[in-house]
Amino acid sequence: MSITARLDAATASVIARAMGGADAPSKLASALHYAVTPGGARIRPTILLSVAMACGDDRPALADAAAVALELIHCASLVHDDLPCFDDADLRRGKPSLHRAYSEPLAVLAGDSLIVLGFDVLAEAAGADADRALKLIRVLSRRTGMPHGICAGQGWESEAQVNLSAYHRAKTGALFIAATQMGALAAGQDAEPWEELGARIGEAFQVADDLRDALYDAETLGKPVGQDAAHNRPNAVSAYGVQGAIRQLKDILGGAIASIPSCPGEAMLADMVRRYAERMTPVAPVLHQAAARR
Repeated sequence: MSITARLDAATASVIARAMGGADAPSKLASALHYAVTPGGARIRPTILLSVAMACGDDRPALADAAAVALELIHCASLVHDDLPCFDDADLRRGKPSLHRAYSEPLAVLAGDSLIVLGFDVLAEAAGADADRALKLIRVLSRRTGMPHGICAGQGWESEAQVNLSAYHRAKTGALFIAATQMGALAAGQDAEPWEELGARIGEAFQVADDLRDALYDAETLGKPVGQDAAHNRPNAVSAYGVQGAIRQLKDILGGAIASIPSCPGEAMLADMVRRYAERMTPVAPVLHQAAARR
């Protein structure tokens, strides 16, 4: 079964269970489904499963649960990021943001519910290997909250002076570090050697996102653009300029490939990073738009 098929099947099963039945609030149930389905690129869980497969993938059910849990946390962060108190975004993944489609209270509740659901999925999957599941829960919790998780990343935006590297590592890098480490843990490997790869991929994605925010339009991206400038947030383009940010992106991705730990699927992972590098490196916006229409 392909990684995409594994993710689709596992995610659909979890969301169907979480929506409950007649004794659950139907609007919130619908909001949960809306927040997760259809998914975006699902890059983080794809990386997680790729690492698990590169390390042997001897517990595929646990790896699937870890991938779904990570994606649920990511989806929750998007719901919360779009709220009026943060980005006040109208669009997400080419459709109205959840608070526009369902109301702000339901968006808050849906985001909270997805976070809790992510950890519930891992707890339920513990079964035959509680030790691995506990380690997975620990990594995901550390990369979600304070002081180094995505909540910390959002918190940096309220500071008068921002450490750009720490901001990027928490806001974007945290869940990529979780992806590589959780993939290794799900396959029974040590998490620590996989931190650098996740951090480098996450930093690259943040720089690429800063470039897209500065260069592309909302129609191309399926979400609002110019958010960094509008909210006076630190970003790679303002710090280094467009060409400087592109050079930094390429340097980071080169380092990511070099940091892949030795494992049976090392060559496969290097190829995956190269493919992502090609997709992330910005081209002229007009060319990007033309390609998106094909």
